[in-house]
Amino acid sequence: MVTNASGTKPSGSSPARVTSSRRLWRSARLRQAAQATRRSVLTGVRWLTRQEAAVLVAMLIILLAFFGFVRIAEEIGEGELANFDEWLLRLLRVPGHPHVPVGPSWLMEAAHDITALGGRTMLLAVTLFAIGYLSLERKYGAMWLVAAATGGGGLLSTIMKHHFGRDRPEVVSHLVAVSSPSFPSGHSMLAAILYLTLGALLARFATRHRTKVYLLTVALLAAFLIGSSRVYLGVHYPTDVLAGWCAGLVWALICWLVARYLQARGTVEKSGRV
Repeated sequence: MVTNASGTKPSGSSPARVTSSRRLWRSARLRQAAQATRRSVLTGVRWLTRQEAAVLVAMLIILLAFFGFVRIAEEIGEGELANFDEWLLRLLRVPGHPHVPVGPSWLMEAAHDITALGGRTMLLAVTLFAIGYLSLERKYGAMWLVAAATGGGGLLSTIMKHHFGRDRPEVVSHLVAVSSPSFPSGHSMLAAILYLTLGALLARFATRHRTKVYLLTVALLAAFLIGSSRVYLGVHYPTDVLAGWCAGLVWALICWLVARYLQARGTVEKSGRV
């Protein structure tokens, strides 16, 4: 055995000491992660307890819309709603002429114009205009909310469409060109996400209560008309549209709640009011 001049063993890190150091380091990291998680949870709980009734109502609507979507998807999988879907589609066509919609000629033209408001081109344009305006006004929190809501919603819609893979209606003729799967309706979902998000933002900037109600009503009406136009044009089953509304409502409200939570923590600036 080699010893130094004082008769002791040379200094060095033994395998046991290295293992102990690693354990201490991992333990410290776990404690830090646990403390960070605990702080986040407590912040979330404190935030919830301080929120107005609107936030609690939003959480209730999220739950109801989510279970509504799940229920519709289950019923479609079991074929329980097929008769309802086909009945309503046929009801909107002239008997014996599945390629002719009911109503005056201007109604079909209006349906084409309304459904365009939920198309990708229009939604992208509205999103970019809104982001540009909010950026110029330095309302960065609201800007990121719009970007995350629409971008994430578009990705989620595409994933769900390919996951369910439902075919388009065949009982009536399509009055507009379509190529993607049918369930859920992308127009209905993305219109609900974008227009409700913008309506909620504008309502927060408004000072009068009746103005807030007006803005939210217009947003809801826009989403309703866009979804209804898809059924009238024969490119979606009614249940596709209902599911799209439910999914869009869930995603829009989740983004809104997350933005408010981040604002409460100071991650999003207060000046960007979301």
